[in-house]
Amino acid sequence: MKVKINQMLFVILTNILLVVNVGCAQNENTKSPPTTVSKVDLQKYAGLWYEIAKIPNSFQDHCAYGTTAEYKIRPDGEISVINRCYDEEGNLDVAEGVAQVVNKKTNSKLEVSFVSFLGWRPFWGDYWIIGLDDNYQWAIVGHPEREYGWILSRTPKLSDEKMEEIFALLTKQGYDINKFEMTNQDSN
Repeated sequence: MKVKINQMLFVILTNILLVVNVGCAQNENTKSPPTTVSKVDLQKYAGLWYEIAKIPNSFQDHCAYGTTAEYKIRPDGEISVINRCYDEEGNLDVAEGVAQVVNKKTNSKLEVSFVSFLGWRPFWGDYWIIGLDDNYQWAIVGHPEREYGWILSRTPKLSDEKMEEIFALLTKQGYDINKFEMTNQDSN
């Protein structure tokens, strides 16, 4: 009798946990995407940005320090993207790609591609500007499913106060700030 009660309790508890897990997973999947900024002046956005923090990703695993992104407006309206970083041995890695504006009304939703086959680009990744300083001194780049995230700055470091402000904005946008790791901008 005692064994049957324990088995029933185990089955009931397992079912409750399953329902809770499915509910949580559905809530994660139904969370609305982050909100992009209302307007981006691409001329002001162009230039060199230092990566301050990021959600770790496989395509940057080799980057040990000094990660930057540089954007240049091309005559055809697309944007050249040059990402640089250094590996553990101090070797410079450069990835060149192109970005195109998806939402021309705001310029805050772009797609980026780093893969080209004879000029054809089969793979594009979402690049949403979800936070931007009024003077274009820092930016937050996000993703519709929050899989990726970057904090960028015109300088290699941001103050603790500014980082608190940025993390508060990321939290408001539905990001888990604990997923972000700080980027080392020093070679030491």
